[in-house]
Amino acid sequence: MAMTPYYTPVSPVAAGLTCRCPRCGKGKLFDGFLETAPQCTACGLDYSFIDAGDGPAVFVILIGGFLVVAMAFWVEANWQPPLWVHAILWVPAILLVTLGLLRPLKGLLIAFQFRNKAAEGTLDKRQAE
Repeated sequence: MAMTPYYTPVSPVAAGLTCRCPRCGKGKLFDGFLETAPQCTACGLDYSFIDAGDGPAVFVILIGGFLVVAMAFWVEANWQPPLWVHAILWVPAILLVTLGLLRPLKGLLIAFQFRNKAAEGTLDKRQAE
């Protein structure tokens, strides 16, 4: 009987936000900007279980929208700049905030998925009868 090696537990927050393997915390999680690697280069964990879905995008939209809209309201209330100033300020801001948060939040959700052994739901056969 083959034994699986023991890995020291890694914080899902640390592994997710740094985009590292959720099992060992060393290998890269992504093979591109948002494309996940097929497996960990350090411990060999197969990443086929990963299914973050639209979760990261939803969180990014909510967080980024709140931050940028709050800052836009604050600037408008204090200085009342022309609309073109708002466009110059907030279009790049929303791009930076959303693109900056998307990858770490996807890594975080994947790390929590691994930690909690989350998988696609299945029907309980006893209830189906």
